Amino acid sequence: MRPEAADAITKHVSRTLSGKPETLYEAASHMIRHGGKRIRPYMVIQTCQMMGGDYTDAMDAAAAVEMIHNFSLVHDDIMDNDDTRHGVPTTHKKYGTSLAILAGDTLFSKAYSILADSDLPADTRANLIGSLATACVDICEGQWLDISMGQSSDIPQPAKYIEMIRKKTSALFGVSCVMGAICARAEPHDISMSSSFGINMGTAFQITDDLIGIIGDPNITKKPVGNDLREGKKSLPILMALESADDTQRDIIMQTFGNAESTVQDTERAVDVIRSLGIEDAVRDRAASYADTARGALAPYSNIYSRNLESLLEFVVKRRL
Repeated sequence: MRPEAADAITKHVSRTLSGKPETLYEAASHMIRHGGKRIRPYMVIQTCQMMGGDYTDAMDAAAAVEMIHNFSLVHDDIMDNDDTRHGVPTTHKKYGTSLAILAGDTLFSKAYSILADSDLPADTRANLIGSLATACVDICEGQWLDISMGQSSDIPQPAKYIEMIRKKTSALFGVSCVMGAICARAEPHDISMSSSFGINMGTAFQITDDLIGIIGDPNITKKPVGNDLREGKKSLPILMALESADDTQRDIIMQTFGNAESTVQDTERAVDVIRSLGIEDAVRDRAASYADTARGALAPYSNIYSRNLESLLEFVVKRRL
């Protein structure tokens, strides 16, 4: 996203996240102030314009999506007990768990408040609120699927992982595009195509993100090599590696998987095994397949905004961070 567009969205969100007690709103806007690419609100605005709408009609929807995204991050960090995000302390580490929970709840509530108070027609506001509420339910279901998978001693099939991320991650990408189309008063078919683009792009995004969590350059990611492996995250690259590995290779991977005390040497050895199995290419091929489906959903729309979304898609699939 262009810096000026991200800045405009950030300012719009910040105007809404003000009030008293000041500490609550400071905590609610903590992660927004300290990073984020604003991908999801950008998708709202570009989809609206792609469908012939005015971007000003989509600013409240874009702000609401960014608030929901940050609400989910705040609560995710509490559940995972993460210390940092974007290189700064997580909200609960900086402000305490109780205030962080309230900050997340404030973000969630304000997202719906900004939609309800927008200048859009009543039926448009209702459609936006209903669509976002459905996505939020999906996110909660996906988060619980993720937690359940983590707590289980079973190694799930890759298909189970895809089911989880389609809810936990892709739902918000999908609704971002849906809300943009709704703001443009698009036809139901166009809204459906927007949803397809967002969901498939979101799936490609998460698959690529999980690959970076295994083989990413620690100088770029700012995380130790094989971080997700050592943390025991049942992500697609790990599941595909375990599915492909022979007994010896599987043992090497499992020595590090979920073992916080694993040495750097052991972790690097496990990552080398994963690389030797061709998992990087296999995962990127899988991400590319979802990207192709997303790209197909844009095919009926040929304008600068559809090309902007396609460029974003290319960035998501090819990124190294």
